[in-house]
Amino acid sequence: MDLISSLLILGVVLVAVFDFTNGFHDAADMVATAIASRAMKPGMAIGIVTLFTFIAPFTLGLAVANTVGTLVHVEAVSSIEGETLVIAALLAAVSYNLVTWWLGYPSSSSNSLAGGLVGAGLYSVGSTQIAWGISALQNGQLQGMTKVVAGLFVSPFLGFVIGFLVMKLFLLLFRRATEKVSPLFVASQYLSVAWLGFSHGANDSQKGMAIIGMLLLASGTTTTFAIPLWVIFLCASAITLGTLFGGWRIIKTLGFGLFHVKITHSVANQLGSALVNSIATLGGAPTSTTQVVTATLLGNGAAEKPQHVKWQTARGIVAGWFMNVPVSIALGWLYCFLFLKLWG
Repeated sequence: MDLISSLLILGVVLVAVFDFTNGFHDAADMVATAIASRAMKPGMAIGIVTLFTFIAPFTLGLAVANTVGTLVHVEAVSSIEGETLVIAALLAAVSYNLVTWWLGYPSSSSNSLAGGLVGAGLYSVGSTQIAWGISALQNGQLQGMTKVVAGLFVSPFLGFVIGFLVMKLFLLLFRRATEKVSPLFVASQYLSVAWLGFSHGANDSQKGMAIIGMLLLASGTTTTFAIPLWVIFLCASAITLGTLFGGWRIIKTLGFGLFHVKITHSVANQLGSALVNSIATLGGAPTSTTQVVTATLLGNGAAEKPQHVKWQTARGIVAGWFMNVPVSIALGWLYCFLFLKLWG
């Protein structure tokens, strides 16, 4: 087996690992509030998001994959350099995911992957072969990196605003409600958790698909960027498996570390987060389910009792988001440099 084929196989395996860590991270984000509010048992919550995470990639198209997969022009260099670029980006994302999971902080797999691609791309193909999307932006369009940045950085802000508004609406509608409405909220959890899981699978699994599409293009297996059916099945299965195991350290941070989560917060959080993810997916913009869920939860808390939110913990989480991209860029550049030196 030659080096090009070996790198292709290694890259596909690493995509499966990345998708697993992505699902591992995001499972915690999706079920944390449902568990903390005691509306659902952990096994039931994980089971629902797992099922709908798997179903979603087969139903909503590949707009996000097309955005991510064309960020860096891997065909501009040799097959070995192109495949090395993608592998370096993957390792940067997986490294950051594992470290933040160990620390118990919700981080963005999407930001890590985008940063890794930029870092590895800058070393391997140069800045001119990265689709920054600046010219399209001047014409009022979002393409390439500008669409990625919009999806990853605007979505948390949108999540906070929607979370705030949905919670205010709940407080208005149910201000005179008694305990009799509690079963209604418990029942609605099953629908809101399912929608959140579906929106997660539809958006996040496409990033792994994009990476394999880039690997196939770089290796010469395909002549244009394309996503075969087996790639959709592999990525859907890997992210679903990660979701099934869940990241319990992060559940503790989100479910219990920001404020006392009640069932109204939980439903408002899931509905708001799912809405943001769904809008972005239809527009082909990648989002971070982690960031959207966390920002929406902060909006929920701020809408009811801002003084009860542990803003110091929130600042620590947000600080990690700002470190995410530059650290991933540095790791992507470093891994690409080391690997090309190793087998170049």
